[in-house]
Amino acid sequence: MDVTDIIISPILSEKSNMLMAQNKYVFKVNINSNKLQIKFAVENKFSVKVNNVRTMNFKGKKKQTTIRSSGNILRTSGHRKNWKKAIVTLVDGNKIDFVEGEF
Repeated sequence: MDVTDIIISPILSEKSNMLMAQNKYVFKVNINSNKLQIKFAVENKFSVKVNNVRTMNFKGKKKQTTIRSSGNILRTSGHRKNWKKAIVTLVDGNKIDFVEGEF
C-alpha cells in the first residue's frame, strides 16, 4: 500500500484539538491498514518520529433517504461506509502543523 493510500485525512475537531496539546494527532485512515503501516506513513509524510499508534474501527450508520421522482415518493435505505480512526502519538519535540498547509 502506498503512503498516500493509508492516510485519508486529518480529523480536526474540538476533541482532537485538545489531544494536540498532548502531542497526539488524529487521522482518518484506510480500513485495511495496520498500525505499522500507519506509523510508517505518518513518519514519511510529515518527517516526524512516531512513538505510539492507537486505532479504532467504526461501523457505518444506516441511513434513510427519500427521493421524489415524477410525483412519486420513493423511500430507500442504505449504509454509510465503515471507517477507521488512528490516534498517533509523536516523540517529544516533534510537531505537525496543519495550519501551515503541510497536509
